[in-house]
Amino acid sequence: MAQTQKPRIEAGAVYSRQEAAESLGISLSTLKRLVKNGHLRVSKPNGMRRVFITGESILAMLENTAVERGA
Repeated sequence: MAQTQKPRIEAGAVYSRQEAAESLGISLSTLKRLVKNGHLRVSKPNGMRRVFITGESILAMLENTAVERGA
């Protein structure tokens, strides 16, 4: 079975929830949980249902939640 390559996370890019989840290789519900628990920052303009996630926010979350090797 061919493996699909995950899209690369670019610092200057803006992602939808679905795109961010795919880039991280996680489910949409896991991404929503990361947002709800404050691990991932999002922008949501007033009056819009759409949520925007910056590449910087994704990369910062990964950096801030890094664990030591062997953990």
